[in-house]
Amino acid sequence: MNDILQTVDWSRAQFALTAIYHWLFVPLTLGLSVLCAIMETFYVRTCDPYWRITARFWMRLFGVNFAIGVATGLILEFEFGTNWSNYSYFVGDIFGAPLAIEGIMAFFLESTFIAVMFFGWDKVSRRFHLAATWLTAIGANLSALWILVANAWMQHPVGCTFNLETVRNEMTSFWEVLFSPVAINKFVHTVTSSFVLAALFVVGVSAWYLLRNRELLVARRSIAVASYFGLFFSLVAAMSGDRSGAVIARTQPMKLAAMEALYDGEQGAPLTVIGGFRPETQRRSGEEFYFKIDIPRLLSVMSFRDADAYVAGINDLVWGNPKHGIMSVSEKMRRGKVAVAELDRYRRARAERDRAAMNEIAAKFDPSTVEGETFLTEYFAYFGYGYLKAPTDAVPHIPLLFFSFRVMVGLGLLFIALFAALCWYAWHDVLSRDKCRWLLLAAVWSVPLAYAASQAGWIVAEVGRQPWAIQDMMPVGIAVSKLPSASVIVTFFIFLALFTGLLAAEIGIMMKQIQKGPDKR
Repeated sequence: MNDILQTVDWSRAQFALTAIYHWLFVPLTLGLSVLCAIMETFYVRTCDPYWRITARFWMRLFGVNFAIGVATGLILEFEFGTNWSNYSYFVGDIFGAPLAIEGIMAFFLESTFIAVMFFGWDKVSRRFHLAATWLTAIGANLSALWILVANAWMQHPVGCTFNLETVRNEMTSFWEVLFSPVAINKFVHTVTSSFVLAALFVVGVSAWYLLRNRELLVARRSIAVASYFGLFFSLVAAMSGDRSGAVIARTQPMKLAAMEALYDGEQGAPLTVIGGFRPETQRRSGEEFYFKIDIPRLLSVMSFRDADAYVAGINDLVWGNPKHGIMSVSEKMRRGKVAVAELDRYRRARAERDRAAMNEIAAKFDPSTVEGETFLTEYFAYFGYGYLKAPTDAVPHIPLLFFSFRVMVGLGLLFIALFAALCWYAWHDVLSRDKCRWLLLAAVWSVPLAYAASQAGWIVAEVGRQPWAIQDMMPVGIAVSKLPSASVIVTFFIFLALFTGLLAAEIGIMMKQIQKGPDKR
């Protein structure tokens, strides 16, 4: 048992490690590909050679980042089969479909045209090269679409049904999976926030040039494009983030309560701006914080668009609240155990070839009958809870979620202000180290902050879903492969060394290319 628990923990650590490193590369790929395409569009329309120089410079940095991002992404996908085989078997019919489309449609599209994008200068017409650059950008973002659809399904499983014979979930509606509100919001918010990160990267590098009085025309043009691009998409990211909060309130109320450290539900709930947690041993109901600053009723407005709406707290969701129709986790566990027991009965009946027992159990899983509809709604809907050990297992890590959410939102607001200031200075053509040194320094330091905000967003998304591999359907402990913990520990440290080496290599190559500057040819 101890080895199984170690396997679960180390598999989670290994997957988190791979995902964190992979997401260091992906957002820059998504946003920088579009910015390169925009800059090349200016070159084709104006025939100004400096736009060509500018576009080619950012393409060089894009290429380095793209190559390493692909390497980490492939390892991440393989880990579903190696470390999470029970998960892959249970829902592979659904989860595998968008990943397969991503490989066939998006990855082939970007990998086909990226060669023209890098090596086609002066070998193909300007318009054909521009088309290749845009298709590479579209391919990269289409790739993100399908991966995010798969991830969104884990957050909110829809469009599927359970097959009792195979003990697997199978897709019944591809369009329901693709167009679920969680999938749409996750794609818009993730991609637009990636565009913001890329814009900050371009702005930061360009500001570094201006501070050193180098590459002045390329730097000013890059800041002008990236700041307007970044301001627009930072506002879109803020709006999509607001919409995500409303979706989470309906589909993952425990995540929302943990993000806000809302222990007891409230009608007209306030939004906490910041607060200081008491240690767990010192917490009493209503006294979870040493201090906090909040905005009255704003959480209810953001969650349900109603200032008087009731927002469920952690205690409501764990222990139940009959007044507001909230079932306790212990009751969900009881019902889930009934569903698990029926599956075990079916396995035994099939092994013993007891056809009467098999037919009796199968009727409970048939949605076309009244008995089946009742059982699936009242018992099997809580199947995953049958594997939890205690009601409190359903609560994610509250302090980590609370502070990660505030890092993400706080930095997002800071970026909007930074882009607005840069747009004003760029519009008045007064960007220089003498006139706005403070702003250029802020732009340089915004680059690491952009990565911090991006990682904080994924912590909110993934830690907030715990303990579930698939929300309410499969806990992480059940999804893991039956591997000896030693093998997972060894590969964890191999990947740690490999990814750290790749990251160091990218930073080194990027810094050399930035030091070298644009190629004037």
